[in-house]
This record gives sequence, C-alpha cells and structure tokens, in this order.
Amino acid sequence: MLEMMLRLELYDVVSAHNGLQALELMRQRLPCTVLLDLMMPVMDGWEFRRQQLEDPALAQVPVLCITAVPNPVEVGERLGLPCLPKPLDSNRLLFEVRERCGPPA
Repeated sequence: MLEMMLRLELYDVVSAHNGLQALELMRQRLPCTVLLDLMMPVMDGWEFRRQQLEDPALAQVPVLCITAVPNPVEVGERLGLPCLPKPLDSNRLLFEVRERCGPPA
C-alpha cells in the first residue's frame, strides 16, 4: 500500500521483502530514503539497521521506521532514527519522504 501511495505521488519506489534483500538492493542503487518495517522475515528491521550502519556506503542513507509497537518514540531512540506509528498518517509519511527525497522527479 505504501508503494502504491508513493508511486501515485510520482516517486520511484523499489520494494524489498526483507532486510537482507533491502541491503542488496541498496548496494546496487542508493535510495534517497528507506521506509523500514521492524517485523520482516529473513532479516528483521533491527538487524537491517545494525548492518546498514556498519557499511560506510550505506550508513548515511536516511531511514524512517514504521512500526506498530506501543511506543514508537522509544524504539526510534534505540534505533537512532525517527519512527512513525501504525496506522500511518499518510500526510505525515509524505511530508517525511519529501523532507528526505525532495519533490518527485
């Protein structure tokens, strides 16, 4: 659903099904931002973030956490990044993406 919403806003979107695939895709083409779900198969968002920060080529890519945990602010502090609660406020999400990526090309 997020992918469809961002495509309707004319953003170029690449989706990954897990953290491992996301890291591989990022190494092929750096994104302007990553929308990170914490609960994923193969490699969860916590491990994705740890490995992203360990890779100098990927460490500076901005990440926005999206989660259904009860305290997203605390989770964001532990991850060192902003964290939006589910259900998502689509206007807030679009604002955050524009802040990181600029207007769509």
